[in-house]
Amino acid sequence: MTRLEVTLGSLRLKNPVIAGSGEATMTENGIRAALQAGAGAVVAKSTNETEAAKRQLDHTDYLLLDSRWRPIEWTANPPEDAQLFSRSGLLQEKFDTWLEKLVRLDAEAKAQHSYVVGKLSVASLDECVRMGERMQEAGLRVIEVMAGAVHGEQAVKGAIAVVRDAAGVQAIVEALRRRLKVPLWMKLPHGEDMTLLAKAALDAGADAVAFTDRTLAMVPDLSRRAPFLGTFGAIGGPWALPLTCRWLARTRQRLGAPAPMIGTNGARDGYDVARMLLAGASAVQMTSAVMMRGARVLRQSIEELDDYLRDQGVTAAQIIGEAADKLTAYTDQPARPGRWKQFVRPEAWPD
Repeated sequence: MTRLEVTLGSLRLKNPVIAGSGEATMTENGIRAALQAGAGAVVAKSTNETEAAKRQLDHTDYLLLDSRWRPIEWTANPPEDAQLFSRSGLLQEKFDTWLEKLVRLDAEAKAQHSYVVGKLSVASLDECVRMGERMQEAGLRVIEVMAGAVHGEQAVKGAIAVVRDAAGVQAIVEALRRRLKVPLWMKLPHGEDMTLLAKAALDAGADAVAFTDRTLAMVPDLSRRAPFLGTFGAIGGPWALPLTCRWLARTRQRLGAPAPMIGTNGARDGYDVARMLLAGASAVQMTSAVMMRGARVLRQSIEELDDYLRDQGVTAAQIIGEAADKLTAYTDQPARPGRWKQFVRPEAWPD
């Protein structure tokens, strides 16, 4: 076992860096670039059976914002604080054609000790199960399913299901697991308690859970006094990493180790991958970072993670959940009466 290898459910990954599903994995060239960059797995752009979800892709738009919510020029090297604000839709290619490509690409991935993961977004559950069976029969080795895509809230009714409760997630996984034998990853939507969604998915038979999806947001443009992009949109950025880590850690606390989790939303580099591993993830999907910086960010992240692990004298598998397991209650920390006074500036208050 090498320093970077991890186990995710029943799978052995050569490293925990995964190219997440998005526009960067919507073409053969994009998926191949991620494989050549060394990703442990690549999740293809999601699809389903509805034409409305495919047409939604025609209305996509993308914007980079800095930490002060100002637009940034889309360049090959955006600032570290860049945030991706966008609206999107599903893959427009015919399912049979796309599936043929994925099978061919997964054969290439296998030769590189990696995986190409087929991705489905639920509209009709029956159709999702049917398409999952087709993927399995064609030979794909891993399937990921999105229970409630963030853009579903803005989609035409029936185009993309919006499932945000534990019972709904459980029903989806149970229906899929009755027909699928290959490893099944469930990408979870935002919920009031992500630990409940994760438990429902894993108890129902999912091999791993991925969270969290980007957040649907609205950002006003001060100069036009109107919303950026004219719509609600999904937003992700470095600010999201602490939130993702919180849910990874809380889920580990609730479900115990090893809970097979994939962290996503907020990882920009190999050090962020390490942070998510420490919080309890067994692997980390990078999506916005790849869209902004290209597949090279995957290679760089793998190298940075390897450097970190070497410097620490540990393996990726050894650090999974290490920080989460050291969490304590507020009252377990040393008492420091009056410490708060050091963080109040009297000169900042009016007389």
